Amino acid sequence: QLQLVESGGGLVQPGGSLRLSCAASGFTFHYYTIGWFRQAPGKEREGVSCISSNNGSTDYADSVKGRFAISRDNAKNTVYLQMNSLKPEDSAVYYCAASSLLTSTQAMCISWFYEYWGQGTQVTVSS
Repeated sequence: QLQLVESGGGLVQPGGSLRLSCAASGFTFHYYTIGWFRQAPGKEREGVSCISSNNGSTDYADSVKGRFAISRDNAKNTVYLQMNSLKPEDSAVYYCAASSLLTSTQAMCISWFYEYWGQGTQVTVSS
């Protein structure tokens, strides 16, 4: 059974850092593009950062470029999202998702490409 489990969310002050993890099981992880998406109350879900299956391509939303970094460890079936210089507007539920529909070099953060989704982890940035 395919499973994606996010962890690492929590409450952090503005300017702080968090590292989210997405642990995958039940599928051939290294064949899948993995993405991080987020949804704040009353807002649409948006792509935050995505990484290609071959680990060579990444994509970032403009709002997080220079502050967030995505990485994957195919040996551990895990993708990470390092989030630095956090802002209140980064507060949201963060989801990881997996796509088999993109090529090995593609990392597009468009949600309809992603077939499998985790349950999400809450990130709250507040003083």
